[in-house]
Amino acid sequence: MRESLKYVNRYPEDDYVDLTATIAAQNGVASKNVALGSGAGNIIETVARLFLDEGDEVLLAQPTYRLYREVSTLMGAKVKEIPVKADYTYDFTAFKAAITPKTKLIWLCNPNNPTGAINNPKEIERFVDDVGDDVWIALDEAYADFIQSGQRAQLTSRLDHKKIVIIRTFSKYYGLAGARVGYILARQQLIAAYDTITEPFCVNRVGLFAARASLLMDQGEAVAVKKELLLQRKNISSELAHLGFEVIPSQANFIFAKLPAALNAVEFCDQLISCGVIIRACNGWGYPQHVRITVGKKDENIRLLAEVKNLLRVKVEEQ
Repeated sequence: MRESLKYVNRYPEDDYVDLTATIAAQNGVASKNVALGSGAGNIIETVARLFLDEGDEVLLAQPTYRLYREVSTLMGAKVKEIPVKADYTYDFTAFKAAITPKTKLIWLCNPNNPTGAINNPKEIERFVDDVGDDVWIALDEAYADFIQSGQRAQLTSRLDHKKIVIIRTFSKYYGLAGARVGYILARQQLIAAYDTITEPFCVNRVGLFAARASLLMDQGEAVAVKKELLLQRKNISSELAHLGFEVIPSQANFIFAKLPAALNAVEFCDQLISCGVIIRACNGWGYPQHVRITVGKKDENIRLLAEVKNLLRVKVEEQ
């Protein structure tokens, strides 16, 4: 990234040759199957503009990442929500039953946000194979690098014969959230269309250098950080369960949990903010008693748990 500053006075090459070639090689695809974006959010918006027109139908889970709904609605599509199952995994039988001749796109997030839940990889692969050729599937794998080994769906081999696009980002596993780099994997014809409508120079030069270095020079560090993060996630989950939270098993770098004693999530999160700790209330997803907690560094997690314990103690005393 420091090296890139020598060139920051000039625009990057608009086809991003070096980074796309590196991504392609690591995924066993051709460079023509890869395109970049300014983080996964930028790619999601571009995919919606590419696929959707007024009157199209879109299927997505309830709950899931809210940007899917927002960009689909912006393009004039009708959004149909498919409730998750009791264990928070996708109900693929319900998804297939909801497909109509107007269905253009299905949004999937694996692991799902905000729950951190995943489906069996074979179940996901079978769903992609079963969906008809008139419907595109956009699979958002922003958190997929945190999935337990052997539990991640393998779909890159289907890019050329199924209507699927895979969206990934360097923001989570590689810790480059501020650099804003993501990428999409898809068949060559779709990549050409994507590159036509995306904004010019959508990835900054510093981000390009950082992302390529992450893939070529930083794999050992990334693995070590993941190991520590998963340990911290396990410790936080255990402590929260001991405090009375209902913790949903997570395969991401965050935890989805129901507050004890029927506490209100918005009120609870507001009171934590006043203590300098930020977690997310999940009322916007229809879960007014649930919170989503990102796993931080060890000292941050210790601080989080201390503030949560203090707040719960105050709540008990008030009652």
